[in-house]
Amino acid sequence: MEEELIDIVTKEGKPTGKTALKSEIHRKGYYHNTAHVWFYTSKGEVLLAQRAATKAIYPLLWDVSVAGHVDAGETVEEAAIRETKEEIGLTITEKDLYKIGVFECFQSYPNGMVDNEFHHTFLAELKVPIENLKPQPGEVEALELVTVEAYKPLLANSYTNSYFVASNRDYYELVIKEVYKKLSC
Repeated sequence: MEEELIDIVTKEGKPTGKTALKSEIHRKGYYHNTAHVWFYTSKGEVLLAQRAATKAIYPLLWDVSVAGHVDAGETVEEAAIRETKEEIGLTITEKDLYKIGVFECFQSYPNGMVDNEFHHTFLAELKVPIENLKPQPGEVEALELVTVEAYKPLLANSYTNSYFVASNRDYYELVIKEVYKKLSC
């Protein structure tokens, strides 16, 4: 598989007109965009993806339903649609996406990786049974639906239960508030 070419943005998230390979982006800490899609069901469940065991960062922890880098020249919506197809085998369209915001995630890791990402975050209703989804090997170990009620205590204990990526707790809390809003409509 060919390495992704990614657009570099400023620390304010504005396009620079420059691109770099994904490995260089993370080695040099260039700012860049990612697309996140959080799927929820009408029954009040959130789809979580377990990060693959082979992932360099946070293997086997539970995280966003779908996430990935925005390729050079691609819109965040196009990336969200592409990543959904790649990571869970589900075809969606732009009209399925409801953008809830852009969240900064600036972190450095012991392995030398520097993530300076802007998470363009969407909600989308999952309208098919979880059994119809196909986790992408090397990216997604497993998928599970967690009720909104179960999500909260898992999140509250994220620093000790090795379930969620603990450093993303504030982000996860914002997402669950937005899911509540969608379920109340």
